[in-house]
Formats: sequence, C-alpha cells, structure tokens
Amino acid sequence: MKHRTFFWFILPSLAAMILFIALPIVSVAIQSLFVEHEQVMVEVENCGPFKCETVLQVDNEATAALQEEAPLGRYNGLGTYTNRKHLAFEQVGVAWDETETLGAFMSELLNLPFYKALIFTLTYTAVVTPFVLVIGLGVALAVNTLPRMLKGPTIFASLLPMIVTPLVGALILFWMVDADGIIGATLQKIFNDPNLSLKASTPLTWIMLIVYGIWSSAPFSFIVFYAGLQTVPKETLEAAKIDGASRWQAIRYVVVPYMMPLVVFITLMQLMDNFRVLEPIVAFQASAKATSLSYIIYNDLRGGDIPSFGSAGATSIMTIIGVAILLTPVLIRTWRDFNRKRA
Repeated sequence: MKHRTFFWFILPSLAAMILFIALPIVSVAIQSLFVEHEQVMVEVENCGPFKCETVLQVDNEATAALQEEAPLGRYNGLGTYTNRKHLAFEQVGVAWDETETLGAFMSELLNLPFYKALIFTLTYTAVVTPFVLVIGLGVALAVNTLPRMLKGPTIFASLLPMIVTPLVGALILFWMVDADGIIGATLQKIFNDPNLSLKASTPLTWIMLIVYGIWSSAPFSFIVFYAGLQTVPKETLEAAKIDGASRWQAIRYVVVPYMMPLVVFITLMQLMDNFRVLEPIVAFQASAKATSLSYIIYNDLRGGDIPSFGSAGATSIMTIIGVAILLTPVLIRTWRDFNRKRA
C-alpha cells in the first residue's frame, strides 16, 4: 500500500485513538500533578445568651473564588506519587530501617494502601489469567467433540456468565456465600460451625474474588478458542492420527501451536481486564480485606465532600504503567514471531 493511501486508510482510527485515548491520558497525567485546594477558614464570633465564642468556619465565597482562579488545584508535582497513599517512599524507607526480617518488612508494606492494593491486583491477575486460558481451551475442546444436537445448548449455557452484568453476577455470588445463602449455609452444615463465614476471612475473600474472576472471564476465552478450533486444518489432524499420535499429542503438537495467536490475544485481553478488577470488590463489600488499584481510584472519586482528582489521577497513571509492564513481554514475543515469519 502506498504511503498516501495508507495514511488516509489509517487516519480515522488514528484520530479516534488520539481523541479518546491519548488526550484523556495526557489530561489525567496533568491532573495528577495537582491537589485539591484547602478550604479557606475564617474566625467567626458566635454569641449566645451567656457568652461569645470564636469558632473556625469555612469561607465558601473565598474557597469558590480560589477554585475558580485555579480549577486544577494547587500544583504538587510528583508529591502525590510519593505520599503515604501511593508509593510512600518515606514510610517504606522507615520500615526498611526498623524491621529486622523480610517478613516484618512485608507486613509493614502491606499496611500501606497502595502496596496492599498492588499485591492483591497482581495476585488476582497472576491466578485468574492462566486459569481462564486453560479452562477456556479445555471447554472449547470438550464442546468441539460433542454431537451437533448438543453443541448449541452447551455453548449457550457456557456463555451465561458473560451475558450476566459483572456487578450483578458478583452480587449473586455475594448473596450465595452469605450465611443465609445456599453456599454459606451448606458450608456451615458440612463443618458443623454456625459461625463459619467466607466473608470474615481474608484468604477466603481473596479466593471468592478469584473464583468469580475465573467464572466471569472463562466464557470469553472459551468462545474465542472454540471459533479458532473450527479453522484448524483437518488434514493436519488426520495426518497426525495416521502417524500414531494420541489425542493428547495431537492437541499438544498440532492444535495448541496453531492456536498460539489466539492464546496471545486472550492473554493480552485478560491481563488488561484483570489488572483493572473493581466490580467484585464493590459487590462483595470486600474493601476491608481486598482492594485493587481501580478501587483506590473509585474511592478517591466518590469519597468525602471533595473528590480527590489528583490522587485518582496519580493512581490511574501508575495503573497504566503497570498494565504496560505486564503487556511488554507478550508484545515483545509477538513482535519477534512476526519478524521471524517475515524473514
């Protein structure tokens, strides 16, 4: 394709990416360098029947004028990134100097909100992503061997978790694991413990969130793999069987290599989605035991009388950087495979 033709071909997509992706990211990055204005306080004398008292009161007019003069807030530079709510350089340094063991240092680190959220986010992403890939491929292979009459209903049932809205699906599981729910009540009877609660334990809460993540994401992986299986060359599979390959060997040496582009695609999608986990934490009301980077952003934007746009912006930029770091190895491998095929 000629350069001019290629330019006009890609211009609409490029313009949309700049308008809806690049510019918002730049805007968030700029906002992260500012913090909210402090409220202007004035001394007001309140007099009662017996005495007069001097109290501090918010000067709404002066505060509004200050916000109108500088809508972004007070310039804070990288201070938001390094404060206690985010990277907490000072607190991490103190913890490193005062703790004697690595376990004690990690315990202190997990008391800091950003690192607590980061650990859960990475754990959730690292566990959910491979399970979604394996389960999706396994279900696709199983469905592909079913008789034609059973394939339609099975595919429909397998896609139900993806049809349900994420927040609604998380709420359904939340009610099921409640003490009065079917799962919670059953576990209490099995272990003969009326006080047993999945919501009261941090490890069990993490397991619930991870199980929900696998349940809600596996259908996407399944349907992509199932579509890919329809394009696997039958001649190659038949040749493998003639050569004595078992079903497992045919899957390992024929199907999986053929599906690698889809594996890379699903991995990229899952890494991005799982690193932004939010809905199950909100639905499970699990913020006391499990928080994510997206939940910190959500909490900054809804908490208090004044939304913390600067704090939310800083967390958003660090989330974007985290996603980019996770995607880098996959993208590098894809680029190398592309160049190898080209050569």
